Amino acid sequence: MDEQTPAEEPAHRAPRVRAADSDRDAVLNVLALAHAAGRLDVGELDERQTGAMRAKYIDELPALLADLPEGRELHARYTAQTAGGGLGAGHGLQVPGTGHTPATSGENNLPVLPGAGRARNQVDILSGGDLELEAGTPELSDYALMGGSNIHLRQVMGPGVLLTLNLYSLMGGHDIFVPAGVRVVDETINIMAGNTIRKSAQGDGSQGTLVLKGFSVMAGHTVKLEPEDKRRLTR
Repeated sequence: MDEQTPAEEPAHRAPRVRAADSDRDAVLNVLALAHAAGRLDVGELDERQTGAMRAKYIDELPALLADLPEGRELHARYTAQTAGGGLGAGHGLQVPGTGHTPATSGENNLPVLPGAGRARNQVDILSGGDLELEAGTPELSDYALMGGSNIHLRQVMGPGVLLTLNLYSLMGGHDIFVPAGVRVVDETINIMAGNTIRKSAQGDGSQGTLVLKGFSVMAGHTVKLEPEDKRRLTR
């Protein structure tokens, strides 16, 4: 009797990654934006929201976003997390499982993920100051009333880093200083207000992605290049 040929070993597959509440919330936010833009009717919205809330694994989420421009970056992130080695396969990645609006970073297209540290909170009422966010900070929430701060991001930004600033301002605003190479995404809602992103401050994403969120009334924020980087680039 001929010897039986052993069955071929199945290809190695990365373990499935569980979705966090923040991942599901991020998808729900994209679906709401798509519905507001008229891309999804009420029935489609309800069906996809149900799918998002029931999702146990990251790989269940991309299909809910694939045909929505509002979810392009989030789709890219989740697809990257579930293909070719799973999370942490690249260099410079931070802790996974938080669902902000991500992108890919630089020439290597690294998935952009939030830091592992604690979120920061700050209140500026008729006041302000200098705030330096330390490495690993995933997000900052700031509430400003006729005030504002100088927010420096040199320490926190870097390859594969996602930082979200949730800024709520009334007749106030902040100066936000970024190092060269940071991609800036403005998702704020403004009434008689607006933000300015200096051309020199808008980078290619090689040093991470900064997402601005929040709500402003008669207020606004300015994103500038860190003074040291500005001096270096103008030499």
